[in-house]
Amino acid sequence: MSAGQEDPQARAERLVAGMRVSDGFSAWLGVEVVALAPAACTVRATVRREMLNGFGVCHGGVTYSLADSALAFASNTHGRVSMSVENGISYVAPVALGDVLTAAATEEGVGGRLAFYRVTVRNQHDAVVALFRGTVYRTQREMLSEKTQDD
Repeated sequence: MSAGQEDPQARAERLVAGMRVSDGFSAWLGVEVVALAPAACTVRATVRREMLNGFGVCHGGVTYSLADSALAFASNTHGRVSMSVENGISYVAPVALGDVLTAAATEEGVGGRLAFYRVTVRNQHDAVVALFRGTVYRTQREMLSEKTQDD
């Protein structure tokens, strides 16, 4: 790698760390980044009482939001602001109080300014509880200064 070029892994870690500084919603969800690579991110959170719906199961919006956070982090590892333009989720199994959910987002393809992601949400027993697909639009705007801290 030539001088002035940042390692893609280090860049992904720096960019996601920068996003998390002002991401109050993911913080409220209790999102923990457990794996990160260019174009991929795995996050985890534990279902709390205030996340349950009127039937005593995890509100679908919580599962959706966890998947959306994984998508946001994965899709912004390239350095340009990427924003969701279309997302969808299928709920495969109910989620209960205390379940530990892990959402793994991976890039499936890029076409021009659009990028396509799949997010699989699993519980602590490795059972799939939701399948999420997301499409993001990659803007021309840089997320953070592209200079490394050593420059």
